Amino acid sequence: MSLDALKEKIDRRSAVVGIVGLGYVGLPLMIRFVESGFSVVGFDTDPEKVSRLNDGKSYIRHIDSSRIAEARTAGFEARLGVDSADEADVLIICVPTPLNAHREPDLGFVVATLDGLRPRLRSGQMLSLESTTYPGTTEEEIVPRVEDAGLTVGSDVFVVYSPEREDPGNREFTTGTIPKVVSGVTAACREAGLHLYRQIVEQVVEVSTPATAEMTKLLENIHRAVNIGLVNELKTVADKMGIDIHEVIRAAATKPFGFVPYFPGPGLGGHCIPIDPFYLTWKAREYGVSTRFIELAGEVNTDITRWVVVKLADALNNHGKPVNGSRVLMLGVAYKKNIDDTRESASLELLRLLDEKGAVVDYSDPYVPELGRFRKYDFEKRSVDITAESLANYDCVLVATDHDAFDYDLIQAHASLIIDTRGRYDASRPNVVRA
Repeated sequence: MSLDALKEKIDRRSAVVGIVGLGYVGLPLMIRFVESGFSVVGFDTDPEKVSRLNDGKSYIRHIDSSRIAEARTAGFEARLGVDSADEADVLIICVPTPLNAHREPDLGFVVATLDGLRPRLRSGQMLSLESTTYPGTTEEEIVPRVEDAGLTVGSDVFVVYSPEREDPGNREFTTGTIPKVVSGVTAACREAGLHLYRQIVEQVVEVSTPATAEMTKLLENIHRAVNIGLVNELKTVADKMGIDIHEVIRAAATKPFGFVPYFPGPGLGGHCIPIDPFYLTWKAREYGVSTRFIELAGEVNTDITRWVVVKLADALNNHGKPVNGSRVLMLGVAYKKNIDDTRESASLELLRLLDEKGAVVDYSDPYVPELGRFRKYDFEKRSVDITAESLANYDCVLVATDHDAFDYDLIQAHASLIIDTRGRYDASRPNVVRA
């Protein structure tokens, strides 16, 4: 199938879109394509997830099940594995790109997906990678596998890179309203990608090469990681000086130009910001370049979690209690408020560190009813209810994730000690310690 033929199928909405990876990126993307009139097939390796989606149920809290049910009614189907990927005219890869134990890029999910797709690729398809990765991945990993399948990139298969820009739980920006950066390996590939994504998003941003698009995504997240590292470091300085860093940031944010407010917390979380900067750090070494700002920000954002534990220990000590044996209630285990996403959450590291020190830690999170096994952690805990009676049983409450659903007045009234990492409470209150 030629480029013109593929574009015509896209225009007629007869092109079948296949989305590989039905997670926090793939699921909203699927919904947007269905809403735009496309037939969509989803591929995933998790049988429970596939079953739930085919039953019209969402497994992500901020995505309502009614939207999945509507997609099913419109013809969406989730499938286990990629055996039928040849049925799709467009294949979009939305799989995780984590770090390994040495903080190096782990492209295992991407490579496994590509190897699974390779024998099912056919002429006339478009293959788009949306997973965040280092500059050069599209040309180094995707192009050779397409060519190994006996297909020519740019005439048989159109290879595109278009990084995801999802912000889970953000109701102001959606898949359709967030501008989409798009590039392709050849001019024809780029044209195919632009034509597809213009059908589902309001603004498409064309860039010259896939490496440029890959670097763009990394810059977005490095910008945030470095600035969060800055305010986390300033938090420790302000704390020593007896200054409320949250008040400082709010005051600075009144400047109408040249300042963007970032707020400190207990550490970084989510799949992007704690991970993506190190994709560039790793790749930069290939060129003999050091990325000192990125690595320093990473150190600060990692160390701040341990600093919070020290602040908690000092606060307990001031109340005549050691960490060992103290009962701690952690508010929130999601990586940010009002969602159920625990990926790379600083709360999990706080749980581990406090457990190491002998604290008895419970948690409360209306979005995460239970904790089990994660890549780096193995917890067997269930969320507890917050009542005046239950609060009396804890030596301190640690505000790790400030969900709006918490009754902060109730907690303030009945907690003997509050360690606040999010600036939710007035620091002048006698039972509040900022951390």
